[in-house]
Amino acid sequence: MTQTIPGLDTTLTLGLLDALHAAPSLPLEFHLNGNLLVQPGYHVTEVKAVTIEAMDCGGKASAWRETVIQLMDGTAQEALAGHMTTSKFLDIYTRVARHVPVRGDAEVRFEYGTARTPALQYHVTHVSHHGDRVTVHLREPGVQCKAGSACGESATDDTCAPDSGCCTPITLS
Repeated sequence: MTQTIPGLDTTLTLGLLDALHAAPSLPLEFHLNGNLLVQPGYHVTEVKAVTIEAMDCGGKASAWRETVIQLMDGTAQEALAGHMTTSKFLDIYTRVARHVPVRGDAEVRFEYGTARTPALQYHVTHVSHHGDRVTVHLREPGVQCKAGSACGESATDDTCAPDSGCCTPITLS
């Protein structure tokens, strides 16, 4: 059973690939909050097709797919060559897709970290094409109560009844 999870844009995967195909051989940059996140010379080190099966605090089971693309900084020498091009990125993705069941309806996340920062899986907000480069705009991961206002509607006991606060963060004193 695969369901759409609120807040996830499943059309972004195909849109991301279309945007990259529309701008062949341009440098591909990754930005967070308007600033360059991934430095020139990066590598695509892994592409993961992930299936998640979960149950929210309201007792609703869900399943969805994600494609996680891991990026890693290159050496100082590799950085001199600049950012990976869209065509090189697409070549890597296409090669992976021949062997790993990545799906067009899966959300794409980019995983990135450095020796000084932990690896995080960033969501893609949009892709922009400037005359001389393509930019993938990312946002930081976060957590949300997927049950939302329906929290507790399908719970089998009263531990997570509607308006019980079960989805509200606990304030520690």
